[in-house]
Amino acid sequence: MKRKTLFISMVAWGASAMFSSLAACTNMIVGKKASADGSVMVSYNADSYGMYGDVYSHKGGVHAKGEMRKVYEWDTNKYLGEIPQAERTYNVVAQMNELQVSITETTFGGRKELWDTDGKQIGSAELPFGIDYGSLIYIALERSTSAREAIQVMTSLVEQHGYCSEGETFSICDKNEAWVMELIGKGAGEKGAVWVAVRIPDDCVSGHANQSRITRLSQFDKKQMLRSKDLISFARKKGYFSGKDADFSFRDAYAPNDFGAVRYCEARVWSLFNRCCDGMDQYVEYAKGNDQKGEMPLYMKPRHLIKVQEVMDAMRDHYENTPFDIRNELGAGPYNMPYRPTPLEFKVGDKTYFNERPISTQQTSFSFVGQMRDQYPDAIGGIAWVTNDDPNMTPFVPLYCGISEVPRCFRRVEGKQDDATFSWESAFWVQNTVSNMVYPYYDKMFPDVLRCRKHIETFVDSESQYAQRFKEILEKAGAERLTAELTETSNTLSERMLSAWTDLFQYLVVKHLDMAVKKVDEQNPREFKRTAHGLVDSPIRPGYPEPFIKRVMEETGEKYLMK
Repeated sequence: MKRKTLFISMVAWGASAMFSSLAACTNMIVGKKASADGSVMVSYNADSYGMYGDVYSHKGGVHAKGEMRKVYEWDTNKYLGEIPQAERTYNVVAQMNELQVSITETTFGGRKELWDTDGKQIGSAELPFGIDYGSLIYIALERSTSAREAIQVMTSLVEQHGYCSEGETFSICDKNEAWVMELIGKGAGEKGAVWVAVRIPDDCVSGHANQSRITRLSQFDKKQMLRSKDLISFARKKGYFSGKDADFSFRDAYAPNDFGAVRYCEARVWSLFNRCCDGMDQYVEYAKGNDQKGEMPLYMKPRHLIKVQEVMDAMRDHYENTPFDIRNELGAGPYNMPYRPTPLEFKVGDKTYFNERPISTQQTSFSFVGQMRDQYPDAIGGIAWVTNDDPNMTPFVPLYCGISEVPRCFRRVEGKQDDATFSWESAFWVQNTVSNMVYPYYDKMFPDVLRCRKHIETFVDSESQYAQRFKEILEKAGAERLTAELTETSNTLSERMLSAWTDLFQYLVVKHLDMAVKKVDEQNPREFKRTAHGLVDSPIRPGYPEPFIKRVMEETGEKYLMK
């Protein structure tokens, strides 16, 4: 992902041509036999400075012969042309369509000479500059009934119209299967792309985070793999590979590792696996960037069945209690902030240093967890759990794939709630308001955020009861009534979240006014202690935590010593 209008790139991720300096997202995938309830799940942190996190929606339908679909580059909103519309398209909410097909991505970049961001690749009469990765996602969601069909739609579009983006890893899932597809263009003067897709076993988890993850193809079951015919021959032609076909690795040919690709990207995948899989200690040195020729498996069996709440929490990961933990050091500030300002890389004298890049990061625009369930009718079975901003700071709410409209708080309304216009009716702006206040005072304020976040997410545990009720409504009252109920439920829960987060902001301002902390009632932490005469009790003035004070004294010596 690298939006230029809505998606502003991280500008200093290293100068290597092999690693995209413009990419910053994380995906986790859970197979149906690896999940606690038989769901296929996929998650997506869309990380990018300046991006307004509205929820995408598309109204499907039957289209007349000769109707055209306009194509705009997702990153820039540049008009690319128009292509023939499909006879039938499907409703889309966020990254999921009404048939529970979900598609997400992370940009790995790959070999720079294969990027076609300047329109020099051969396109088609309809799209002279080719088609971009974002349009591939949403057109495939509009047209596909399954993950396999989505792969066919995406690769056919690229074959017909060319490809004008960097190398991408796509998560392509439905209620039965999960696939990882990697695709990169052919560079100036050539049309199309090379690609490979691998099905994730049902009892496994997978993930990717801005670096290619598909290595030696011969390790995968041929029946569970799809690829372009020229995948290997094109690499030979370009001089990227000269060995036996059995030794061909997509990553090594098209996106070789460097330090940034491993430490900033593969380390995030390591952390995803580390949360639910055994044996991850053996990959620590690789994740640190000390063994750049190494690799981790594309997928692993988890030690336990994964719940949807665990997937949400994985997207909140800061490397806690691992060798990459960034708390309890000077860069965390007085209150152990598990975030760092960017750029990731910086110079001190003639040496270059870096900050860790965790899964959960302040520049997340929106986060998505797709839950696809074959035990329910599609309208009920598919849930797009969504939140704006860094998901560690915000709660997920459910948007069923059968809803008729996206809640207002998740919409983009030009000039009223968008990337340049603040609104108290916008989930993006209200959630960012809370987050940006909390970051520098993390240990002081985050416990209140966590309490409120958990309260909103109690719906996660009770959702199965709602699903059963929705199923009964469908059976007794029909599809139209079900759509109304699903839409009302998603709207109500979204507005309840927005109201709670607005209240949370006000509470935090009052409680932490002027860097002091008001005392709260032990029985009801939402109420402040009062004196016998009815006034709010005197606040606590905690000062800096002792470990930080000691560091300050080490630096300043006797400058502040009382005499």
